Formats: sequence, C-alpha cells, structure tokens
Amino acid sequence: MNQVRQHSHGAATGILLLLGCALVLPACVTSRIENSREGLTGIGANESVVIMAKSYHLGNETEEKYIGCIEKELAQGKGGLHVIPHRQFVDSLFPWFEPRTAPSETKGLPKLMERPGVAEQIRDQRVRYIIWLDGDTDKVAGGGSLSCAAGPGGGGCFGFAWWKKDADYNASVWDLDGLESAGSVTADVSGTSFMPALVIPIPLIARTQAAACKGLAKQLRAFIVSEDAA
Repeated sequence: MNQVRQHSHGAATGILLLLGCALVLPACVTSRIENSREGLTGIGANESVVIMAKSYHLGNETEEKYIGCIEKELAQGKGGLHVIPHRQFVDSLFPWFEPRTAPSETKGLPKLMERPGVAEQIRDQRVRYIIWLDGDTDKVAGGGSLSCAAGPGGGGCFGFAWWKKDADYNASVWDLDGLESAGSVTADVSGTSFMPALVIPIPLIARTQAAACKGLAKQLRAFIVSEDAA
C-alpha cells in the first residue's frame, strides 16, 4: 500500500514538473522570409493587386482563410495597397481565371489578353500585379500523452502533449504592365505547440499560419513598392 502511494506521488510530481516547464516555455515560432527578384517593381496610387490561389489539386489547395489574411495585411495601415478581392476578380473575368483555365505561367498572358473583354476588365480594375499563392500548413511532428477521465467525484485530464506545424508558402508576383514575372517571395514558418494538463488542459498554441501571413504580406508590400526594399 505504501509503495502504491509512493508511486502515485511520484507520478503526480512528474506531471507537476512537466506542467511547470510548459508554463515557462511558451509556444515557439521560427520564421524565414526570402525574396527572389526578376524585374523592377513599383505601383501607382490608382493601381491594384489581386491575390490568387495557384494550387488546386486535391488536398493542397491554398486555404481561403490564408488568402483573406494576406489581402487584409496588404491593404491595412499606412502605405497599404489597394487589393481587389480575389473572388470579385475571378467573377469579373469568368471563365478565364477559373482553376482549369487560368494561365500557369506568364508565357500565357499575351494570349489571354487577346481574349475579348479580358484586357478591358483588367484595365478598368487597374490591376497591376497578380500574386499567385501556393502552399499550405501541415502538422509534421508530435508526441506526448494526454488522457481524460470522468468519475463520480468529477473528472480531469492529465499528461503532456506537443505538436509541430510548418507553414510553407510561395507568392509569385506577375507584373501585368510588362506581362512578365517580377519575382517571388517565400515564407517558411515552423511552430511548436504544447498542451500540459493537470486536471485542466492548458493549450500553448504556436500561431504558425498567422505568423506566415504577416511575414509574407509585409515582405510582399516592400517587394512591390520598391525594388530596393529588403
């Protein structure tokens, strides 16, 4: 009986130690944002940008939520760009920017511009750049053990779990002024989240996708506004 109590006491002490470590070790996020330039950029006060999703195959479609986040981050604050909502742009040029008909590279732009009404719609909306987003956020690792139980005297959860997510996105910038690629910006963000539990789970979440959105949008704005921006 004494041994059972000692074992239970040891297990509880271990969980307390894990909980204490998790509380002083916040969720961790690391970011790497890079750009590759192919041409000069710049944007006029009346010119606009459009964000589009480049990946449409099953299981890897760039998330609608992420596109909306990039749109919002590019447009807000001092020096924000004029962003046309991607669905509005696609609908106005139906069917030429639907997933199966949109050009896959800048070589297809001259031919697309020859389609009736395409050049006029783009000119009317003053679209200077199309930014093609590709990528996703995936869980790449995880571990630990977390169990929950309920009984006559109440219930609770005990243990410790962790998981790691990678947000990997690429933004290709097409300049419609010269019908050519201006370059690309990439964001690679990793985050590790923790879930310690001593009766009540305490989630310490790494906002990986949000960090990738903010970092990519900031670099995209700098990339478009000035060719010298880092």
